[in-house]
Amino acid sequence: MAEAMPHGDQPNATPPSPFSIGIFRAVWITTLLSNFGGLIQAVGASWMMMSLGAPPKMVAMVQTSMTLPVMLLALMAGAIADNFNRRKVILTAQSFMFVVSTTLALFGWFGLLSPWLLLTFTFLIGCGSALNSPAWQASVGDMVPRSILPSAIAFNSMGFNTARSVGPAIGGLIVAAAGPVAAFLCNAVAVTGLIGVMLRWRPNIAPSPLPPERLGTAMLAGVRYVAMSPSIRVILLRAALFGFGATASQALLPLVARDLVAGGPLTFGLLLGSFGGGAILGAYFSRALRQRLRTEAVARVGTLLIATGIALTGSSRFLILSMPCMALVGAGWVLTLSTFNISVQMASPRWVVARALSLYQMANFGGMAIGSWLLGLCANHFGVSIALYLAAAGLLASLLVSLRWPLAQVNAASLDPMKGWETPELAVDIQPRSGPISVTIEHRIAEENILKFLAVMNERRRVRLRDGARHWTLLRDLGDRELWIERYSVPTWLDYVRHNQRRTVADAPITDGLHALQIGGKEAAVHRAIERQVSVLPSASLESHIWVDATTNTTI
Repeated sequence: MAEAMPHGDQPNATPPSPFSIGIFRAVWITTLLSNFGGLIQAVGASWMMMSLGAPPKMVAMVQTSMTLPVMLLALMAGAIADNFNRRKVILTAQSFMFVVSTTLALFGWFGLLSPWLLLTFTFLIGCGSALNSPAWQASVGDMVPRSILPSAIAFNSMGFNTARSVGPAIGGLIVAAAGPVAAFLCNAVAVTGLIGVMLRWRPNIAPSPLPPERLGTAMLAGVRYVAMSPSIRVILLRAALFGFGATASQALLPLVARDLVAGGPLTFGLLLGSFGGGAILGAYFSRALRQRLRTEAVARVGTLLIATGIALTGSSRFLILSMPCMALVGAGWVLTLSTFNISVQMASPRWVVARALSLYQMANFGGMAIGSWLLGLCANHFGVSIALYLAAAGLLASLLVSLRWPLAQVNAASLDPMKGWETPELAVDIQPRSGPISVTIEHRIAEENILKFLAVMNERRRVRLRDGARHWTLLRDLGDRELWIERYSVPTWLDYVRHNQRRTVADAPITDGLHALQIGGKEAAVHRAIERQVSVLPSASLESHIWVDATTNTTI
């Protein structure tokens, strides 16, 4: 999609804080309220499921029904957010959640809910959230300049996770005081603020020189980018493992309140309040931790805190002891998930950031959905304490995995598009959809530089494939020992243009390194060609541009 020009990109116009930018401040506040509403609704749904007499596995499936849509739909939502107006995507998602939440409240008020109908409503709300989340998180780059983007991401992550922590606590109090239907109604009201802000926001959208990608193509491009980005792959693995164990703190908490500490809605609310209090403390100290510790160390601290808190919660039978345990869980939750989120956004250029975030969410929420289901089954057969112990063990196992696959250090490397590439002039008239396009690049490398050349080309291969190239190969001419030929293809001429416009400033050292290795410092010779089948013959003359397939006798 065409991106909004971030505020303050001009020299000496960088604001001191993201909150000094009006649209960021308004969206942050209303999104916080919307997240509060969604989490209050989730608490109401969990307690309503218990009130309907459902077994423990059905209670745990409430969490699954809300997280499963993220795993199923997030990539499509990310592709939509990257290719279309993110403001309109957010509006659509929030309006859909308003309608579903209002309908859920009405069904609850008239006593028409059954366990499976309740799961259907929560699943639909999860679908709205899945559509909204990538667009919301990616839109921060449309509101603030890159110089303060990490700070804005941290504030967004803090707000999301604080709402995720404190919201259930407020939900528990609302359910205790007014019942689950009031929680459902709160969610319907909470989304109206963000809808209002989005209706008034008119970002300065720069026209895009290229049309949007097709949805399927865009989804595959996002998967390819992440697959060829080692640092993002590690984040996805770690997020899935973390989600599997960490979800116990939410999915099983109603059972902890009822079965382990023998309480009711008020006890549930107090435990959630402790979780929220810990989350606020975790968010408060996160900045200081990030200044003193590396990215991986912050993630390990957060994981250790939540594993310890979950294990101690499983051992406790007294509310006064379980509350500080849940505070540890809340602090670890915020520290770890905010670290993952910042790492993904800082490792992704703007053209694919929503898809990278969606894949991260798929991994994290997919782990949560599977964890909620399996831990719910475990609680059903072996008890809540055993399920919590297994969740803590899974989190500790993820720490062992971190020794082999640590998170990359977050840095400020520029992922802005590399300037200087211009669409080449062609001797043959072609259309944007014409193809396939085959590209060959001739490199002349001295014998003593071959090892350096191969090392650079290994990284070149990764970047080429990451940005959309296919069938990349490197050839050495048998008749000219100095000649090396790089070859790849793309489906259409438009794909070739996209491929070259996706290179970032951070990729510049690869280009510079190759140039330095060329004999005489000459530019590599580039040849672009369109593939033609011998069965396709001109019907009149080459100048007519009318072609006939000789096998089918059809005009193309």
